[in-house]
Amino acid sequence: MDQYIGKMLDNRYEIIECIGTGGMAMVFKARDHRLNRLVAVKILKPELASDADFRRRFHDESQAVAMLSHANIVSVYDVSHSDGLNYIVMELIDGLTLKQYMQRRGTPLNWREAQHFITQIMRALSHAHGRGIIHRDIKPHNIMVLRDGSVKVTDFGIARLASAAQSTMTQEAIGSVHYISPEQAKGSHVDCRTDIYSAGVVLYEMTTGRLPFEGDTPVAVAIQHIKSIPVPPCDLNPDIPKGLEAITLKAMAPDLAQRYASAEEMLDDLKEFRKNPDFEPVVVNLEEDPDEPTQRVPTKVITASVRVPMEREQRREPERPPQPERQRRRPDDYDEYDYDDEPPRHGGGVAAAVVAIILIVALIGGIFYFLWNFIGKELLNPQTQEYETPNLLGYTLEELRAKPELLDGFELVEGSVVFSEEYPEDQVCEQDPAPGEMVKEGGKSITVNISGGKDEMYMPDVYNRDVREVLKILQDDMGLRVTDQQREFDDKITENFVISSTPIANTKVEKGQEVSIVISKGPQKKTRTVPPLTGMTLEKAQETLAGMGLRANVEEHYTDEQPAGRVFWQSVDVNNEVEEGATIDLYVSLGPEPEPSAEPSPSDEVPGSEPPASDQLPDPTLDVAAPATTKTYTVDLGSYEGMVDLRVVVGDVEVFKGTVDANQSLSKSVPITGSGAQIVYVYINNSLVGSERIDFSQP
Repeated sequence: MDQYIGKMLDNRYEIIECIGTGGMAMVFKARDHRLNRLVAVKILKPELASDADFRRRFHDESQAVAMLSHANIVSVYDVSHSDGLNYIVMELIDGLTLKQYMQRRGTPLNWREAQHFITQIMRALSHAHGRGIIHRDIKPHNIMVLRDGSVKVTDFGIARLASAAQSTMTQEAIGSVHYISPEQAKGSHVDCRTDIYSAGVVLYEMTTGRLPFEGDTPVAVAIQHIKSIPVPPCDLNPDIPKGLEAITLKAMAPDLAQRYASAEEMLDDLKEFRKNPDFEPVVVNLEEDPDEPTQRVPTKVITASVRVPMEREQRREPERPPQPERQRRRPDDYDEYDYDDEPPRHGGGVAAAVVAIILIVALIGGIFYFLWNFIGKELLNPQTQEYETPNLLGYTLEELRAKPELLDGFELVEGSVVFSEEYPEDQVCEQDPAPGEMVKEGGKSITVNISGGKDEMYMPDVYNRDVREVLKILQDDMGLRVTDQQREFDDKITENFVISSTPIANTKVEKGQEVSIVISKGPQKKTRTVPPLTGMTLEKAQETLAGMGLRANVEEHYTDEQPAGRVFWQSVDVNNEVEEGATIDLYVSLGPEPEPSAEPSPSDEVPGSEPPASDQLPDPTLDVAAPATTKTYTVDLGSYEGMVDLRVVVGDVEVFKGTVDANQSLSKSVPITGSGAQIVYVYINNSLVGSERIDFSQP
């Protein structure tokens, strides 16, 4: 691998570093010196490039793939051969594979995200199938997720060549066997429905977080694709809507007649489901015989000793006489769910023989099919003439009917109207058979699908809608990118509701487009500057606050700082800003405290409370004859919730008693008055929670 680093291909592409490797090729980052851009170069492995027939087919089909042009398909720029190397030059993608994306998430994807991804995958397949190209290796490893949430499908056409080169499952199939269709596993003829089955498996894995079938060997998994049915996605993830589950199971139908006939048909159901989450397509019956329900595959890992399912009841052989207990049971007699019983010692060999017989029969059948279709029919009908299908893409129905020569003798069959990213409205965007395809006499008809234009989306009206609902619609449902969320005051729109959007409602938008929204912060509240209220009478203070749109909460306390009836403390300092409607606490003087007739005890005033310990009582030597002053004392309420009963005592005088909402404030400021050094006691819910020595003589 290192021998390629620094190598210049065709004097144009300089190999920089290896960014991936697979069973068929190695992928390198390279610089295109002619166009001065970074590209990805996929170099075919030498052991495959040594086959001249393989090289020829690789080059021919790679040229066809290079003609694909779709937003969800990785662009192929060049196909070439240089210095003995066969390589393809592709668009360099900055992103993760879908497999890596799912592994990083670690859980099933949100069903809306899975729907977003599978829709883009099916659009890519629709474009390729319309040009006669079948992928044959759809799996999360071949799907790139870009930073903007869009996906691109890679490796178109390469899997077809690989399968043509290998008629049996080998070690190369290990990475893909979990996603192959039943017809691929049997070696039968495949068409576009093979890709639809694999896409259904990818959708199943995205929504459930697991693969439908597991096994110890590729052969074990392949047999399950042929003979078993998966556990319904809703059984693994109840959040999956029934409609999306039905779409998944229809895509994975083992019977081709029950599977989606085309990518467009599956896209139509996805579109209907997106419009109406209650939409449910016709649920396919995965059982082969309605008389006998098919058993589901157990959720535990299937071992290598996979058995062919038991014959139906009506086809069983007549009962045999009972056998002695010591006689071994045949491997086929073991119940599919009987994992606790020890299997026969030679069960693996029997299963391997069964698988080998199936593969041999499939190979022989394929040979006879080839001989009959390509040799036998020609011998029986030597005069059968073939006709080349004309290219009708880009014409309107009116043009084709007005110019019959364009049909070149073919009969025109009008199909359905489908969305198209490439062809304008009313033009033929798809045809079957494809342009240039050879058909025999008797099959000279062309079915055409008409373009309905792009799958257009329009910006919804988000005015006065909850921002959470708006973000879900724009990002999850429509795939838009909300890159700017501004917030503004609005007198009419409730807080956290949307005021406007850019682009405006009913403007045409595309997936991945950036949009912005303006979110309301609600009406802008006016602020008021708190005036000085200390010294005012209660009536004057209340009148002043009411005139400013503020409210007063009044408490009365004994103090000699102000005469009775006047404010001596306010909860918000002067010149501070508060919102209009705020409440200001006011303490109004009751005058000097009367002389007590007897020394009160805090425990006498609060039933159930304990008196302060002796070391918490006021020091009789403290100076209490000093002038009284008032301080603000803050009580911490951070460890309390709800309404609490608060009581503050200075010395032996209660200075505050009331109920406080601890949910509204983490602390409570209380004015305390005293002289000299005093002990402040704090009681919460009738319990002493703290005491502190305060020197009132200090400023």
